[in-house]
Parts: sequence; C-alpha cells; structure tokens
Amino acid sequence: MGATSSARHIYRLFFVLVIAAMLMSCSRSQEPLIERGAEYQFRQGYPEVRMTALGILDEDGEGVIRIASDISYGSLIFRERGGESVADIDIEIRITGIEGTRFSDTYTTTKTVKRDNIRNIRQPEVMQFLKELDVPAGNYEVRLSVTDKSSERRTSRSARTFVPNPAGDIVSLSAVQLQGVSADRRAEGYAPITTYTVSTRKDSLRFVVQVTNSRSETPLSIQSRLIRFEADTTPARSMHAPNYSTSSLPYKGIDFRSYEVVDQTRREFDQPGSVMVEFPNKRPGRGNYRFEIRVTGQGEELYRARDFSVKGENFPHIRSPRELAEPLVYLMGSREYRELMAIEDPVRLKEAVDHFWLSNVGSMERARQVISLYYDRVEQANKQFTTFKEGWKTDQGMVYILFGPPWYETTRLNRLQWSYSYNRSDPNYNYLFVRQRAPSEHFPFNHYLLRRSQNYFTIQYQQVQRWKTGQILQSVL
Repeated sequence: MGATSSARHIYRLFFVLVIAAMLMSCSRSQEPLIERGAEYQFRQGYPEVRMTALGILDEDGEGVIRIASDISYGSLIFRERGGESVADIDIEIRITGIEGTRFSDTYTTTKTVKRDNIRNIRQPEVMQFLKELDVPAGNYEVRLSVTDKSSERRTSRSARTFVPNPAGDIVSLSAVQLQGVSADRRAEGYAPITTYTVSTRKDSLRFVVQVTNSRSETPLSIQSRLIRFEADTTPARSMHAPNYSTSSLPYKGIDFRSYEVVDQTRREFDQPGSVMVEFPNKRPGRGNYRFEIRVTGQGEELYRARDFSVKGENFPHIRSPRELAEPLVYLMGSREYRELMAIEDPVRLKEAVDHFWLSNVGSMERARQVISLYYDRVEQANKQFTTFKEGWKTDQGMVYILFGPPWYETTRLNRLQWSYSYNRSDPNYNYLFVRQRAPSEHFPFNHYLLRRSQNYFTIQYQQVQRWKTGQILQSVL
C-alpha cells in the first residue's frame, strides 16, 4: 500500500505540474505587447540617446522598419571650426533577425550639428534622427549606436520589432507608436516620442498603428481605450521619517488595477490589405497612462498598448519658477514649503526662490554656485531615477540631491546600498534601498525605497545646513 500510495502521490504531483505548465504557457502566449518607450539611461560624458523601432508594411506591401532616435544637444561636445560651433557624430544602425529570421543589415552615417541651428540652447532640445530600412517579414532586433567623434565615446540603444508577412493568411497588428506636437511647432507636424515620459510642452498626441488583414472575408472591429493609472506623485519623505506602510500607494508605486477610462473609440475595417490607423488625442494632464487597442474578428483578438507618463513642461530639465521651487522641499520646513508653493504668480514665485537662496547663502556669487550645483543634481536625478514619477521625487533622487553620487554602490538581489564612507558598516553614511518588486513586463520600474531610520535625523539636518549656508561647496558631506 505504501508503494502504491507513493506512486499515486507522484502521479498527482506530475499532473499538477503539467497543468500548471500548460496554464503558464497559455498565459504567456496571450501576454499583450506593451510598448513603454526608452529610458534616459544617463551616463556622464556620453551622448544621451533614446530610440524606438516600428515594423510595418509600406504602401507596396513591402516590409520596413522605421527607426526614430533622439540625441540630446547638451550631451555633445561642440568645438569651434570655420567660425562655427559644431559637433560631429557617427550613427550606426544594425538590424539582426531573431527567432528564426535570417537577415542582417548595417547602416552608417555621419552628422554635423551646428550650435546656430539650436533654437534656444537653454531649452531641452534634441536632434531627432529618422531612418526607414527595408527588411523581409520576420522578427528583429535593432541596435543604434551614436559616437561623439570629439570624445570617441559611444552610446548604444536597442529595441525589438516584427514585420508581418503580407502573403500569409493573417490578421496582424503592429506596435503602437506615440507621436506628439507642440503648439509652437505645429507646422512641422507630429514627431515620434521615444521615451516613456511626455512633456506638457506637447499639447497634442497621436497614437499610430498598422492593421493588416489578409482575410477579405473577415471584417475587423478596432477598439481603442486611453486609461489613467493611480500612482504616487509625492516627493520622498525625510530620511528619518517612518517607513511606508505596505498598503500605501508610495510603497506600491503604481497600481495597474486601479484606473479610470479617459477616452475610448470603436471603428470597423472590412477591406483586405494594410492600413495605418491614427488616434489623435489632446494631451492629458500629468499622470501615468496606457493607450490600448484591440482588434477582433471571427473570435480572434489582437492586443497592443503604449504606456506613457506626462510630466513637467521642461522635463527632465528644470527651467520654470515652479520647477525651481518644487525640489526645495528637501531644504525647507513643511510650513515654509507650503507657503512657497501657495504662490501662484510665476514672477513672485521666482522672487521667493531667489530670496530663499540669497538670504541663506548670503553671497550672490556663492549663491549662484550653490544653485547651479543643486539643480544640476535635480536634473541628474531625473535622468537616472525617473519611474512613474520624476526622479528627484524618488528616495534615490532625494539622497542623490542631498549627498551626491555614492562613493560605492553594492547590489544584492533586491537590495542596493549606497556608501559615502570607506567604512561600509558606518550606519550614518551607508544607506540601504530595498526594491519592492523585481522589474517585469507587468511592473517595468526599479522602485527602490530607502530603509529609513530616526538615526538619520542629525546627518540629514547637517547636510541641509551645508546647502543653506553654502558650505556644500567645500565639504563632501
């Protein structure tokens, strides 16, 4: 009986594992393709590059990949040549077939950027490079590399895409491309948005997909929906404050289960062939969104989506009076900060920000240096730690702004330790960040929270005083 019972137990366990594997396989195969754009992935001294790739069929039914990339002017090295200030860059695009697709191609070009062509060097301008390359049907990895020829430093970005086979008996839906336009550049038309973040400077958005229907007898229903997720938007708590409750929104970060429908549409497509479908939208307010599209016909359903987040006008840069005022939350008392943020007039708000710095630091020249350092760190935090909220609002962003880049960084599983001392055991100068969830297609963010302690009160107070007195220019901590 013992042997028989053991055999039955093994059989049941095997059956459970098989069923679980089947369910996981089914779940995986139905997992929607959600585009989220590129991250900033900032590295000091290297070209800042973002890119996206979209596989579609052109008007002749031939496969193409449309590559859109943004290259930040401010990350390039300009030199005087022939009476002009110019930067030279090499651009290389490599397309490689994957998942059984046998194809490869390489495209290279050299570009010269003139500083005179930049409308306003103070604005967060980028050079957008667009390229369309012919490819056969299949799955691809696209790798774009930009080399600043003055420093010979290279930045590479990659993306995956697919091109449908028009000769097959298929219904296909491309990835969603997000495009935007500003009121002052409407004559130039919509341009691809390569990042997860969208500036409020873009007053109009447009979502573009290609629907391919090689089954003339199958009319298709095209349904779209724009939804807004509930997400944390608050600045980080003080280092000595209580840790967040596990049920709180700051702890969870963003709740994909809690959302509101902003807009939805329905269309019909009953002609064979491929068609580009555009969904224009007025740019929504600040928040985290998903535009999703479903194509259904004769019981078959295809799903694609594009996630994005609307942030400040000049993001990731700091330009407007309110953008300058908001990060002062880490240097002000709560009452003083509330009074500052209650000022609605931009001129008065800028005067209040200037008064804060000058009245604390004292010297005008010294105040300029402290201001430059502080807001440079705010922008760096935006480029390095932005998730569903601005990088300067994250726990890592707060510590980075106050203390600067860590001397040492140690990573173990979901734990990240920043050290500002040679003694890795010193509790005052070693800060532990814990990632609440590992990044995945369901939660694509590195959401780290500082392990807070009341013992940090003194060290944070001392660091704030260094900023307010200008001593930060002479001391590391």
